[in-house]
Amino acid sequence: MQIIPCPGFKTAGVAAGIKKNGRSDLGLIVSDVPASVAGLFTRNQIQAAPVRLDRERVAGGVCRAVLVNSGNANCCTGAEGYRNALRMGRAAASALNVPEAQVLVASTGVIGEPLPVERIESALPGLLRGLKSEGVMDFAEAIMTTDRVPKVVSRQGRLGGRTFTLTGVVKGAGMIRPDVATMLCFLMTDIAAAPEALREMLVAGADRSFNRITVDGDTSTNDTILLLANGLAGAAADSDDTRAAFQSVLDEVMLALAKWVVKDAEGSNKLVEISVRGALSDPDALRIADTIAHSPLVKTALFGEDANWGRILAAAGRAGVPLNPDTVDVFIGSAQMVSRGMGCGKAVEAEATRVLKSDEFCIALDLHLGPGRATVFTCDFSIDYVKINADYRS
Repeated sequence: MQIIPCPGFKTAGVAAGIKKNGRSDLGLIVSDVPASVAGLFTRNQIQAAPVRLDRERVAGGVCRAVLVNSGNANCCTGAEGYRNALRMGRAAASALNVPEAQVLVASTGVIGEPLPVERIESALPGLLRGLKSEGVMDFAEAIMTTDRVPKVVSRQGRLGGRTFTLTGVVKGAGMIRPDVATMLCFLMTDIAAAPEALREMLVAGADRSFNRITVDGDTSTNDTILLLANGLAGAAADSDDTRAAFQSVLDEVMLALAKWVVKDAEGSNKLVEISVRGALSDPDALRIADTIAHSPLVKTALFGEDANWGRILAAAGRAGVPLNPDTVDVFIGSAQMVSRGMGCGKAVEAEATRVLKSDEFCIALDLHLGPGRATVFTCDFSIDYVKINADYRS
């Protein structure tokens, strides 16, 4: 995994004492110059204080810094929680000598507990001393909760004869059913682009990546995805061709990050692609793929490496979209389990079981009804997932 520092951005991470285990829990992104910014946020009606604050500030279109804490969600904390989000941003703005309105904040962790903002303030001097262009892994580790590994993806591309860089960081392992965003994701690039253009490209990228994954069907109260563009590459996404060129790299980075979230999901062992084709429309195909991907019975069968295709068909049948049971084909990897609605016999189950022992594989359905197709990524439900979430606040 090659990490390419994005020119003009510095990052850092430290332990501020928010987490009980003493691990790194405070991260900072700083742009050397004012950066254009676009953001997408959770559609959960219960929204954390930093989400509400960032919605207001992202509308201004300019960002100099993002301060992120883990270990505490600052959600369902009332007026005090919002004041603490403001205080968190104000402290960073003062330390960096930048406008307060250009500092965004994010939080992730346990819901309903007061944010120990004084610990964040005390940790800021050390955090600033640690800022460096190669500090993205320190930042990625600081924003982790139940993640097993820090997740960073970098790519480069060409715009107008100039090389640009895009580096993305994501955290998330549970409470994953994004709706326009993911848990927390931060994307840094050195192209130039207007905030409106950034948002359009971010929406398109999210619809093809973070909105196509699920771990447990729960949408977080803190979902935030931010895209910052500081323009230092001397290349601009300001035409159809240049926007398409940047969109291609953005899509690649976002999809890689989204799949990594599923692969690193709490207690998971498998990354599973659910592919549906032959539906009457793309939305119908997505509805079916989504229903299968969320099914606890399907996901526990995946954990048990059981080629129980009946659970897959049963989930597809309750998706609430047109489906003819006499025309459906089901595949687990290359093993065809169902042909025109009928099982293909025990002989193919041995082949399917071999597929299910893999870390990554595809379950495909062909409805033979129309041109609609969609893909969703999911994982298995393991015993460890239950243990992790049973003891989350311990």
